[in-house]
Amino acid sequence: MQGAKTFRRGRILIFLKQLQVKRSTLMQQLEQPEFKSIEQVISGELKAVDDIIQQFTHLFEIQENESDNPTNP
Repeated sequence: MQGAKTFRRGRILIFLKQLQVKRSTLMQQLEQPEFKSIEQVISGELKAVDDIIQQFTHLFEIQENESDNPTNP
């Protein structure tokens, strides 16, 4: 049973990492002049992703050091 929990935890951490990559991409887009015309849209998406990350982290009780290494839960 512990193996299944560890596997699920690993998948949870991988999904969190994907959210963090999406957040990073949005942050980069906010800094690029070619995205200036849709800055409000990107900003809204960034806020939404931040909210999801916060809720996800709280729901699954993820510590910051866990999210740094998703392949080793």
